[in-house]
Amino acid sequence: MTLQRFMRAVEVLNRRQPDLTVVTDKVHKGQNLSAIVRTCDANGVMTVHSVYDRATFKAHTGTSMGSQKWVDTIVYQDIKSPLDNLKYNGYQIVAADTSGDTLDYREVDFTRPTAVVLGAEKVGLSPDVGSFVDHRITIPMMGMVESFNVSVACAVILSEARRQREIKGLYESRQISDVVFEKKLLEWTQPLIARYCDKHKLAYPKLNDVGDIIDKNWREIKQ
Repeated sequence: MTLQRFMRAVEVLNRRQPDLTVVTDKVHKGQNLSAIVRTCDANGVMTVHSVYDRATFKAHTGTSMGSQKWVDTIVYQDIKSPLDNLKYNGYQIVAADTSGDTLDYREVDFTRPTAVVLGAEKVGLSPDVGSFVDHRITIPMMGMVESFNVSVACAVILSEARRQREIKGLYESRQISDVVFEKKLLEWTQPLIARYCDKHKLAYPKLNDVGDIIDKNWREIKQ
């Protein structure tokens, strides 16, 4: 781990937005899922909630370009589980939709804690999503097609969320707690030590300003 790489990790974590997340509702295509994860990383999103009825999630590495390492993905088998938890924690649920009464996606206040729900391209959103939704949004189209590909729609929506949050200054100061910052920094910069600690149920050691392990005993840990 070079100092430059360490400082890059610090810089990225300082811009993470813990109260902006994406929920994919049975989006099964690996390339779409991986493109969504890559877009989340690029816009400072920490976590993707993936409802995937086969209880598995595989990143398509050619599309994600390694971004699955930097974005946590939590997999569920039903849509109610993540939405119920997010709603309980004060998130507004914003669902991308092409039917019914919808808002232009730019009319939503994305500076609030927000979960963006994206359905599969052919079947759309699950019926159970409706009871959780605060806003149904659409991206106005100028051509003959009705909508963008789901991963492109994610990119468009998160770009607007990022624009609003940049204006409010939410990327200028760290939004995550010290505990989360230190945990993710160790996992990103010292993954072997993080895995060792996780395996043996040990507390993570502290990092100093250049990313070395303070406790000299940890310097002897090998893969």
